[in-house]
Amino acid sequence: MEIILQLFNGTIGIALLYFGAEWLVKGSASLAKKAGISSLVIGLTLVAFATSAPELVVSVNAALDGSPGISLGNVVGSNICNIALILGLSACITPLAVQKQLFKSDGIVMCASAILLAVFYLVNNSLERWHGIIFLFGIIVYTWYLIYSSRKENSQKTEEEETSEKSCSIIQSLVWVILGFTALIFGAKLLLWSSVYFARLMQISESVVGLTIVAVGTSLPELATSVVSAIKGEKDIAVGNVVGSNIFNILCILGITPVITPLKNAQITPVDMGSMIGISLLLLLFMRTGWKISRKEGVFMLLLYAAYTAWLIIDHA
Repeated sequence: MEIILQLFNGTIGIALLYFGAEWLVKGSASLAKKAGISSLVIGLTLVAFATSAPELVVSVNAALDGSPGISLGNVVGSNICNIALILGLSACITPLAVQKQLFKSDGIVMCASAILLAVFYLVNNSLERWHGIIFLFGIIVYTWYLIYSSRKENSQKTEEEETSEKSCSIIQSLVWVILGFTALIFGAKLLLWSSVYFARLMQISESVVGLTIVAVGTSLPELATSVVSAIKGEKDIAVGNVVGSNIFNILCILGITPVITPLKNAQITPVDMGSMIGISLLLLLFMRTGWKISRKEGVFMLLLYAAYTAWLIIDHA
């Protein structure tokens, strides 16, 4: 009976994370437009950050509950999943266009963040409060730069373009944001309880659960956003959403979480960190080849994700 209950908790938790992120995206994007921030930057910041909100809530809850493996594994696994699985699948649907700006600035920041995380963690097998402070400073500077650039670009818009944009009222937007955060909090709790239960039942390390089940579960908003964007022809959003989410995962989530409670002995291996860095650099290479991610490159990334998941299962069998 306990197993059935925990399966139910996990399923409801994932559903709440998915819908919570959707509501949060809807409300925050509307508020951002009213503040005069361009759609491109909304995709790179608010949409990307909002779809990463499940990772934030799960990682903070896991750290507070004494599960650093799930907390850190969730971020590392989500970054691998976002690129290899989500962008791989999206590129298989349709080749994804890449803006040069995305490659030159955001792509570089994403890879640099991944490398910095690996160095910080592998040196002392922990993330301390001062590591978190550095990451938080990084996300503040990055977000300020994007908003500053957006306002310069937005000032060149014509009055006709401004009036053509439709969004919810401020009250409606705030309601969606509140509903979204509420669903994320409860969804994260349910998914965390269910994941820890099955990890202990099957004698699987918490880090593996964080790298796989929790990572995929909390990446559902990114999956939905990128795949739907690819189908609808919004190819820039598909790539920008993933790049922005990966930056947010490291600089914000692993900025906030260690400041609250340091992450020690999370059992994340050099192979896991190396996989995150390798797939990030590979994405940067694919972005540069013809300024698009082709179907062949998408298939290759999917195969890489399958190989990494298989290694995790075999190595911890």
